Amino acid sequence: MSPQPSRRTVIAGSAALGALAHPLAAAAQSAAMQTVLDYVQGQKTTGFLILRDRKTLVEKNWPLPAGAEADKFRGDFTYGQAPDGALLEDVASQQKSFVSVLLGVAIDKGLLDVTQPVSAYIGPGWSKATPDQEARIRVIDVMTMSSGLGEGFGYQAPPGTLFFYNTPVYAVTKRVVAACAKQPLETLTHDWLTAPAGMSNTAWRQRPAAFANVGNPTGLVTTSRDTAKFGQILLDGGKAADGKRIVSAASLKAMFTRSATNPAYGRFWWLNGSDYTARPGGVRANGPLIPAAPADLVAALGAMDRKLHVVPSMKLIVVRMGQATPDRDFDQQLWLRLGKALG
Repeated sequence: MSPQPSRRTVIAGSAALGALAHPLAAAAQSAAMQTVLDYVQGQKTTGFLILRDRKTLVEKNWPLPAGAEADKFRGDFTYGQAPDGALLEDVASQQKSFVSVLLGVAIDKGLLDVTQPVSAYIGPGWSKATPDQEARIRVIDVMTMSSGLGEGFGYQAPPGTLFFYNTPVYAVTKRVVAACAKQPLETLTHDWLTAPAGMSNTAWRQRPAAFANVGNPTGLVTTSRDTAKFGQILLDGGKAADGKRIVSAASLKAMFTRSATNPAYGRFWWLNGSDYTARPGGVRANGPLIPAAPADLVAALGAMDRKLHVVPSMKLIVVRMGQATPDRDFDQQLWLRLGKALG
């Protein structure tokens, strides 16, 4: 059993929270932030972090509880802990957004053209479509979850016409970026992203046998703090903290361009503020991804409710790690509380 993380808590003072000078206003805002923390803790959260304009407003790590459910989560998703006590967690489909940045870097380097067929990079026969059908599936179609393939890689629709959240087909893009870079995924991730960004606790890991049949056998293992550093790259226009360029502003803009088949989705990023949202599983709902959140929020989302929310207009980053939340309306309820706490 892995050692448990610390119970370290950081809650910034009223000045850092942007509270008004009046002491009653400051107290009210502090109380509102405590309400956020109380809610998040009650949702089986292991790590929660809020940064605003580079200042840490809240940083909290909770240990996993005792019990069979937590033990299964520990075995399936955790890999010990970081030096600061935070759990090292496989963040599930959040990895798609990390790969989106790697693909953007490959574009910047002139190694990748997303309008080209996937087979141009990894060869034919990667799907179960006919050769002619497969030849029409471009890298951008996979990045926008509109490849037209089912999870078993069989042909279901012309590429670019139907949004279908497809993790096994997504995983092909990890092969694409490694092929066009002529480097292992682990090497280019370190050299292009994690090393320049100072993300020292982030790495690809082979998943347990329980995940052997999901079509995506490698997980991205990281911490709340490293995930926040990743989010800061977006707020800094593609640059690391030291000013070194990681990905171009043009590639970032392309990542967050709404796709034709789902305005709430870009290139492996979820986007708020759309008229309707098509979610995994084919459920379509009127309105934005998170109605209570700012319209310019972009998100990297993973199973078990792993969250990275980035809000450029507020210079804000919110990270949530842990087990699946009991509240299935977690994002909305979180932002109803954050709105009061952040002002």
